[in-house]
Amino acid sequence: MRFRTVILLLCFLIPVSCRTVREPELRAFATDGCTCYPDGTLQAPDLWRPDCVAHDYAYWRGGSRAERREADRKLREGIREKGKPLAADVAFLGVRLGGTPFLPTPWRWGYGWNQFPRGYRAAEDRK
Repeated sequence: MRFRTVILLLCFLIPVSCRTVREPELRAFATDGCTCYPDGTLQAPDLWRPDCVAHDYAYWRGGSRAERREADRKLREGIREKGKPLAADVAFLGVRLGGTPFLPTPWRWGYGWNQFPRGYRAAEDRK
């Protein structure tokens, strides 16, 4: 029993201790518009795409919880201003649920950084 515990600890500690710590680096901005969501309606296929690109820019940079909340609110308001309140609420719900910086998704908050998890960091904390 004791031998098994030592082996399990080694299997966990060796990879963690050998991990290379990288300097934080912000990669080039990339966007696909409204990730996993339409960019507009059938009649106007790119109706709120500019709002999604602005939202992606905020997500790429990352920042504090308050900054994420504000970026998500702006996305919702931008779609609402185009006369699509239901689409705005669905998009808002999607980004609030799926945009956390603690999931290894390519659309997470702070996705531009080479680190995971990065979490929430205020602008002055970023390198």
